[in-house]
Amino acid sequence: MGNSKIGTTGRGIGPAYADKINRIGIRVQDLFDPSILRQKIESALRDKNQVLIKVFNRKNIDVDEVLKEYLEYAEILRPYVTDTGLLLNKALEAGKTVLLEGSQGTLLDVDHGTYPFVTSSNPTAGGACTGSGIGPTKITTVIGIIKAYTTRVGSGPFPTELFDEDGEKLRTIGGEVGVTTGRPRRCGWYDAPIARYAVRVNGLTDFFLTKLDVLTGWEKIPVCVAYEIDGKRVEELPSSQSDFHHAIPIYEYLPGWKEDITGAKTLADLPKNAQDYVKFLENISGAPMSAIGVGPGRTQTIVVKDFV
Repeated sequence: MGNSKIGTTGRGIGPAYADKINRIGIRVQDLFDPSILRQKIESALRDKNQVLIKVFNRKNIDVDEVLKEYLEYAEILRPYVTDTGLLLNKALEAGKTVLLEGSQGTLLDVDHGTYPFVTSSNPTAGGACTGSGIGPTKITTVIGIIKAYTTRVGSGPFPTELFDEDGEKLRTIGGEVGVTTGRPRRCGWYDAPIARYAVRVNGLTDFFLTKLDVLTGWEKIPVCVAYEIDGKRVEELPSSQSDFHHAIPIYEYLPGWKEDITGAKTLADLPKNAQDYVKFLENISGAPMSAIGVGPGRTQTIVVKDFV
C-alpha cells in the first residue's frame, strides 16, 4: 500500500463493519440460536473462503469449528446480554446519570473525519445516540477530551505535526504511544481550527484539557489559530481533504512556564503563564475548559466546573 496506507489498527474492525453494512454480520443475539448461527456462518464463509483460498492461497475456515467456538462464547456472554437501550432509558427515567464514552476522536469519524484516514464508525457525539439507543434530546452534557497539544496515530493530514526536537520531546514526556497499536503517536502543537470543528460537529458543552503539565519547560508555546491555504488565511477546518493536506499552520506564540504544576488543585495554583495559556485556548476553541489535567494520576485534575 505504501503511501496509500490508511493507518488503521489492523484488528479487523473495518471488515466487521463491512459485514454489518452488507447485512451479513453475526449479531450477539445470533449466538443464542445455534440454527440461525450456523446459517449465518455458512453464508459468510461461502464467499470469504473463496477469497482465502483463491486470492491468499490459505486454508479454508471450517464451519463446524467456528460454530463450536462461538457457542462457547455464547455461554460466557449470556449473563451480560440484555436490551441495553431499554436498560439505559430506564436508568435515565429513574434519575440516574449515564456516561457514554466515545473511542478514538472527531477526525477519525467515518462521516465527519479525515476520510479515508478514519475508523469505520462514528466516534463523534451523534454516535453515542445510535450506539446506545438513547435519544438525542436526553443528552444534557457533551464533553470533549482535548490535549494541550495535538497527537495522531496512523496516516492522515496533520498541519501542526512536528518533525524536530520539540516533537520528540512531546512524545517522550507525554508517553505518546498508541494503546492498541504500540506505534509512536505523531505530535504537534495545539490546533484551534480542529478544536472549533469538534465543538461544532459534536455540540460540545465543555472541554476537558489534558496533559497541560507536558508543556512545562518551553520558553514559548506555539498555538495554531488558523491556516494558510493557497495564500489565503482560513479560520475553520477545510471541508476539502485536498485543502486540508495543503494547510500551513498560522501560529501565535504564548509565553511558557518552568514551574512544576503537577500538584495544582485550582486554576489559581497554576503559574500566570499557564493560566493565560488555558484562557487563550478557551477563548479560541469555542467551549469552556471545565477541567484540566496536570498529571497522569486520577487526582491530578483541576475541576473548574462540576460535570455532574
